Amino acid sequence: MARNQRTKPNILITGTPGTGKTTMSSALAKATQLRHLELGELVKQKDLHDGWDEELECYVINEDLVCDEMEDMMESGGNIVDYHGCDFFPERWFDRVVVLQTDNSILFDRLSRRGYTGAKLSNNIECEIFQVLVEEAKESYPQDIVVAMRSDSVDDIARNVVILKDWVTGWSPNPTDDGNNCS
Repeated sequence: MARNQRTKPNILITGTPGTGKTTMSSALAKATQLRHLELGELVKQKDLHDGWDEELECYVINEDLVCDEMEDMMESGGNIVDYHGCDFFPERWFDRVVVLQTDNSILFDRLSRRGYTGAKLSNNIECEIFQVLVEEAKESYPQDIVVAMRSDSVDDIARNVVILKDWVTGWSPNPTDDGNNCS
């Protein structure tokens, strides 16, 4: 089903681990009645991975299996995908790509509380410092659908949910309509 045949938009919420993707995606799903797809959980539940990375303490996802599993859901629309990467998804799937960003000291504390140490902690902090996911999103999707949003606090998340809920309400499957843009 082409984008202009969907009745509801698809949103990708991405960002470094610890930026609040799952918290915001859950709140946005509740506010908009869109389906929240937490990709990490889907990968575990459906075995869409190639094993466990001991150093980074995470599954190595199989991008082809993930895309095959998600294709029908994404084509029908109405999804909020929550994942820390964005460059392997087909561009046609998303109407809005949100990159959450968090102050490095706040992010360090959040990841430390989760038990991140060593390479896993330093790699994620460096990813945020160098804005790797913002650049990845800008290289992978049209600039007009990519938006970076602060996610340092509960207030930031609440504000982001309101902004995105308004965007969803005004969304149109016709990309020339004014409802396709938000800042």
